[in-house]
Amino acid sequence: MFDPRRLRALRAVADHRTVTAAAAALYLTPSAVSQQLNALEKETGHTLLIRSGKGVTLTAAGEILLAHTHAMLAQVERAEAELAAYAGGAAGEVSVAAFATGIAEVVAPALGALSQTHPGIRVRVRDAEGDESLPLVLDGEADLAVAVEYRGAPGADDRRLHRVPLYAEPFDAVLRADHPLADRERVELAGLDDSDWIGPYPGNPCHDMVLLACELAGFQPRLVHQSDDFRAVVALAGAGAGVALVPRSALRGMELRGTVVRPVSGPEATRRVFAAVRRGAETHPLIRPVLDALAHTASGLSTG
Repeated sequence: MFDPRRLRALRAVADHRTVTAAAAALYLTPSAVSQQLNALEKETGHTLLIRSGKGVTLTAAGEILLAHTHAMLAQVERAEAELAAYAGGAAGEVSVAAFATGIAEVVAPALGALSQTHPGIRVRVRDAEGDESLPLVLDGEADLAVAVEYRGAPGADDRRLHRVPLYAEPFDAVLRADHPLADRERVELAGLDDSDWIGPYPGNPCHDMVLLACELAGFQPRLVHQSDDFRAVVALAGAGAGVALVPRSALRGMELRGTVVRPVSGPEATRRVFAAVRRGAETHPLIRPVLDALAHTASGLSTG
């Protein structure tokens, strides 16, 4: 029987590509991770890793074991869930990593419902950008993520994660009130090809979505101003610094002085939001109610 600690070390190295980064994710020292990996190689009788100055890669044997590792660790999660259920685990803490708008739209309302239906469950919320929460779950730093689809994100078929779709929302165009297209009911994205643009930094999932929408409309946006804070983006648009695409939910309740907000015609940018836990943990008696509460809250969410 393989030691789950050694399997987690193997998966962390496969995910992070260096022993140092894997150790940081697992809250261990690099030497401890190396010891776990060396022990795993002795246990299997195979060389699992190729170490070089650029990092660590898996051998063919390592890839074979990694594929089984996903299934074995998922089974460990299921065993822990069943034992918790057997013990009547209706009380405890669940950590949730979510981006700011996701917290406002679904996490906070779900917490309100959970306080009535499952008062023994304490939810600890951590603000994390849409591309940061999944690694936190995979590394064991959070139990549940509320994340968005983004380029390079683990797919729906990723064997490490169990996903629950929550909601999808469009991005709207934000223009200065005196912009030539401000009087239109809908804005053709291609009509903004000559404008200066305001948008999130590279690495933010919304950055990729804006670029993709503009590419589909036939142009590369000229990103002059950058901020990950949508209030700053809207303020800059109101000052005439450029145009922007902003997720519709992020605009709710925001001061829109000097701007107009218009839906987009043609290629649309859409933010798809989902919840994710480590595969096997979806039946845990503490995590399942949180997933259900998020899904129920999202089902009543209007994104139109």
